[in-house]
Amino acid sequence: MTTLEDRSATTEGPAPVAEPAATTEVSFDTSPEAYRHWTLSVDGEVARLVLDVAEDGGIVPGYELKMNSYDLGVDIELHDAVQRIRFEHPEVRAVVVTSAKERMFCAGANIKMLAASPHSWKVNFCKFTNETRNGIEDATAHSGLPFIAAVNGTAAGGGYELALACDQIVLVDDNSSAVSLPEVPLLGVLPGTGGLTRVVDKRGVRRDLADIFSTTAEGIRGERAVQWRLVDATVKARDFDAEVARRAAEAAAGSSRPGAGATGVALTPLRREVDGDTTRYEHVRVVLDRDSGTATITVSGPTEVPADVDALQAEGDAAWLLAATRELDDAILRLRTNELDVGTWLLRTEGDVATAAAYDEFLLAHREHWLVNETIGFYRRTVKRLDTTSRSLFALIEPGSCFVGALAEIAFAADRQYMLEGQFEDDEDPKPPAVIRLDAFNTGLLPMGNDLTRLQVRFLGSADELAAAEAAVGRDLLAADAAELGLVTGTPDDIDWEDEIRLVIEERASFSPDALTGMEANLRFAGRETPETKVFGRLTAWQNWIFQRPNAAGPEGALRRYGTGKRADYDRKRV
Repeated sequence: MTTLEDRSATTEGPAPVAEPAATTEVSFDTSPEAYRHWTLSVDGEVARLVLDVAEDGGIVPGYELKMNSYDLGVDIELHDAVQRIRFEHPEVRAVVVTSAKERMFCAGANIKMLAASPHSWKVNFCKFTNETRNGIEDATAHSGLPFIAAVNGTAAGGGYELALACDQIVLVDDNSSAVSLPEVPLLGVLPGTGGLTRVVDKRGVRRDLADIFSTTAEGIRGERAVQWRLVDATVKARDFDAEVARRAAEAAAGSSRPGAGATGVALTPLRREVDGDTTRYEHVRVVLDRDSGTATITVSGPTEVPADVDALQAEGDAAWLLAATRELDDAILRLRTNELDVGTWLLRTEGDVATAAAYDEFLLAHREHWLVNETIGFYRRTVKRLDTTSRSLFALIEPGSCFVGALAEIAFAADRQYMLEGQFEDDEDPKPPAVIRLDAFNTGLLPMGNDLTRLQVRFLGSADELAAAEAAVGRDLLAADAAELGLVTGTPDDIDWEDEIRLVIEERASFSPDALTGMEANLRFAGRETPETKVFGRLTAWQNWIFQRPNAAGPEGALRRYGTGKRADYDRKRV
């Protein structure tokens, strides 16, 4: 992610930027009427997302967002806009992404923001941007919603990576507009939102040509960009709008989205109540224990099942899975960004097992309906956020929980699962012993980024164990059953439960957070690689490391000297 903004600056390095995570509580709440950087418009079957970044609209002070460069605030709006197209506008069957600025599509991530922000902020920013780009691709793959990048000016670094997330890239042929990934030659870092991966894995650019492209700061334009597969077409300025409109109409005609006559579901503001270290939503509760460095995240299951899809749609965004997923997604994002010292998340559920199972059955019976499909897709992407979160995740499966089907994926996303055997003997309101129940959500509907189910990853070394687990679909599995099938890590009884969980948490807190992040990221994505796992793996390892090296981030490094007229002073030793 790179910008071309402010190359003419003569000051010695960027001005300091306020440390966002330390001084600013970041909110992911927004809506189209509050956007400062994007405009969302709908004309029949085609939506347009137009980028016009407000230079003074940075999410924190200390930098100007020149030349359509972006920061986290710009991406928060983009994420919101894509969600609203999917849920509020089922009539939309194609999306055009373009710029309102002349000769500039997007200059990428703001350099001054990157250079002066804390390392944790840079990595969280890159991660959210990756997830937003993946969400665009997910919309095409799972919702039949194609995106067309109308690149009406230069697209550099993260700006080109935004275009890469789209299905088609149309570049204006005006003798100056180019596409580029200039991170290596200009900044000493890498294209952090999947640029290298998408160029070769998605666009099919030949490796040697990709090498030239990624080390050519000025980028590639015109017919050469088409020949190298960097874009799909280059069009003279006079014909540009007509060609984009033609392609959008063609893409809309081939979409599987409902189209005209479909009624969407409005995404209303989340209701969130914060009381000290406790945050309550309607279906999600987050309790922080700063002494132990833990966040306990509890998701409440459904209390009733819709009679039919009309009843589901009538509930709007209050429908249980949609509402709970919005809340869980928000909780994950807020914790990841604002609570860096809270390194262990304890994942819980509560509710009636039978009702949760019936709700799953309803969703499975109607999953071809566009709203059910979108809701399941949103939940799939939200559980993927857990997979890519650099926190230790422990599932606590206790009496009164409802780890059934879709909700059971929260447990399987965890690094370990602890399930109480029996009941809490001193509970004033005794609840039935905890159970786990599997269904089709666990056997294929909610894959990880590697396109494997979490059960397949769990039992990667044993087809027999996987088959035994999948054969248990539909059964209520007590602690002993779950342990026998390998679905849980441990099954302490009431006498040992409190001490064992406490010791697990204390042990985790004694380890290096950096080592844990690397270990967890490696272990969670066993099995084959996909473009998605490559993107996050390289962000976790390569970019995490390179962003801290003096060649990039030191006082004489490329990020600091960018825009000063001085070249970076590199340590030439290969490491």
